[in-house]
Amino acid sequence: MRTPHLSDFPLRCQHCEQMHLDMTLLQILAVLFLPGAWGQSSSRLGVVLEAKNITLPAGSMAVLPCHSPRMVWTQDRLKDRQRVVHWDLVRSSPEYSMERVLDMSPGVHQRVYNGLNKGRISISDSAFNDGNFSLIINNVVTTDKGVYTCNLHHHYCQIHQSIQIQLNVTKSARKEKRYWDGEKTVFVVLLGSSVALPCVNRRPLWREGLQEDQQQVAHWDFQPPGVRPDRADRLVDLYASGERRDYGPLFSQSKMSVEEDAFTLGDFSLSISDLKPVDKGLYSCHLHHHYCGLHERRIFRLSVGPPLPPAPTTAPRIFENDVPEPRTEEVESPRVVNVILPEHRGYFVQHLGYFLTTFLLLAFIVVAVIGLTRRRKKRGMEYELQRSDRGNVISGGEMSLDCTELNACNQEPLNSAYKNNLLKERDMAKDCNIDFDGKLWK
Repeated sequence: MRTPHLSDFPLRCQHCEQMHLDMTLLQILAVLFLPGAWGQSSSRLGVVLEAKNITLPAGSMAVLPCHSPRMVWTQDRLKDRQRVVHWDLVRSSPEYSMERVLDMSPGVHQRVYNGLNKGRISISDSAFNDGNFSLIINNVVTTDKGVYTCNLHHHYCQIHQSIQIQLNVTKSARKEKRYWDGEKTVFVVLLGSSVALPCVNRRPLWREGLQEDQQQVAHWDFQPPGVRPDRADRLVDLYASGERRDYGPLFSQSKMSVEEDAFTLGDFSLSISDLKPVDKGLYSCHLHHHYCGLHERRIFRLSVGPPLPPAPTTAPRIFENDVPEPRTEEVESPRVVNVILPEHRGYFVQHLGYFLTTFLLLAFIVVAVIGLTRRRKKRGMEYELQRSDRGNVISGGEMSLDCTELNACNQEPLNSAYKNNLLKERDMAKDCNIDFDGKLWK
């Protein structure tokens, strides 16, 4: 029985269809907007990833960007760990489950995860020499049924590829067959027989014998207007090994430059200083990584416009009063003078108003206190008079009696000359009132 080859079955690459569509669109845009790129769209030059029109004024500096992290060179000292192959199995019954069958790296023995499969399931020890990663299953059992996936990973080149194969087990030899269901290859294998699930990739990067530092190249080309693509001028060649080749007088005059550590940073941008009309044309950046199979191209159409007008510069005008006095050799000690300036002209009037208002308020308070004091004294006197009037009314009868008795006791023989004297009667009445008051207070 012939061992199946990968060419018999399509190899599935993650996002390959989407990447192919994107590359096709970029090539179409490059042809439409950059007609000079039509003659350079061959596959040997690489896939066009970027196409731009750039217009800058004369005398300025142009930077044509060209970046690629995949072109960053780091010596693959761990080459054996950079390439990995592993087989996975997905079962749909009795319940959905996924398990790792085995994996392998260059220089490392293959590792089988299920102890029951040791000695029964394996891949060739020379897989990384001839590119044959097919999975060999001896003495097929019912539990081997499922969807197997062959995964190839190249971490150094950032390449990941996979292929799926479905394995069905039958007890009838007449039902043993192999077919394509539209998505993957299906193997129907007789119970107890052996089968090899194909996974073959003979690309050089999966095999030994390549020196990656000799496989990375970057170069810039310049195509002036009216010049055919095959007549484009080479500006510079860069190699990951450190070799560099400059062409023409432009680089010797330092008008154009590329960073010395371009492969360390992955930055291959071209800088053009002091732009002139002769610098317009088509510039292309070519990145080749033969070890990883990388071929990229970026195209820039550079147009040089008129120079920018110079910025107006006027000398500062100096008046006679602004001329600084010449300095003398004498050094004066610093003097500090504190000057308090009013905020406005009515500052003094405002504070005078505050003072007068305060004075008038105090005067009003003093006058009010004096008035209230006098009023209280007057009310006290009126209260005493009213109280004395009440005492006179209550004891009127007694006062008359006492006065009569007093007058009777104190009557003296009056001369006839005083009988008709009104003054004498008034004096007697006054004396009587005085005596009554004395008794009353006692």
